[in-house]
Amino acid sequence: MLDVRRLRLLVELSRRGTLAAVAEALSYSPSSVSQQLAQLEREAGVPLLVQAGRRVQLTPQALVLVEHGIAVLDRLEEAEAEVARSLTAVGGTVRLAVFQSAAHAVVPQALTLLAAEHPALRVEVTEREPEAGLFEVAARDFDLVLAEQYPGHTRQHRPELDRVPLVADPIRLALPGDIPAPVAPARADATLADAASLPWVLEPAGTASREWAVQLCREAGFEPDVRFETADLIAHIRLIRAGHAAGLLPDLVWAGEPPSVRLAELPGRPQREVFTATRHAAATRPAVVACRDALARAARAATPAPRPAG
Repeated sequence: MLDVRRLRLLVELSRRGTLAAVAEALSYSPSSVSQQLAQLEREAGVPLLVQAGRRVQLTPQALVLVEHGIAVLDRLEEAEAEVARSLTAVGGTVRLAVFQSAAHAVVPQALTLLAAEHPALRVEVTEREPEAGLFEVAARDFDLVLAEQYPGHTRQHRPELDRVPLVADPIRLALPGDIPAPVAPARADATLADAASLPWVLEPAGTASREWAVQLCREAGFEPDVRFETADLIAHIRLIRAGHAAGLLPDLVWAGEPPSVRLAELPGRPQREVFTATRHAAATRPAVVACRDALARAARAATPAPRPAG
């Protein structure tokens, strides 16, 4: 009979691409991973790996085993969820991956709700960029991810994930308040084009939010002068508030509190979608269901959005 733990190593190799990446993810040594896969080959009675330069490739027979291995791991996870549903209290551990602004705005209130309603439940929170978090949930590094999607930017489709929308989060133009021209536009009803001559703060190049922001500015007829680049939206707020930059801020960053910078509507009133995702096999696990419910309630509480100034 094939060993489930070795099957998982093969599944991980199909996802991560190298023996070193599998070893790092599962806290093995590369030599141990190689030995375990060699043993799986002996159990299966067919070659599973072929050398391709410094890497290895999976044979057609290995891909067959990967498909069955995923199904076996899913069934085991479903069995664990069914056992957990038979209990009267929600407990265990949920490993949650979150992006930064959600960590500020949603997670603390969700943890407060969970502590009051499910004191036996342990939630471990790690900050991850959405794309990395989605991959790592699919790879079983996390149980649940809180992620975002910007208008017109679709993320890789992962059929193994159960995705549930959490909240539509408006995005607004953010400008320094009470700062003399020419550092900031003088009108309170400033538009995106009014900010064309200002320095900008945006998230790092390559992120969905950065690509969307740059495209929005180009549609308004200018290339943003990006002088500040950081993923920390709290840093964005402070730079804008101090009069050094303009930016684009989602409402969730205020966590329901009054804004400290001047806000103006953007063309079309764009929103980013905030959602949770977990493996289909884990979606009915009581601990995951409880976390999703708490995150949804916390997000709704945080989104009575600040009214734009002007």
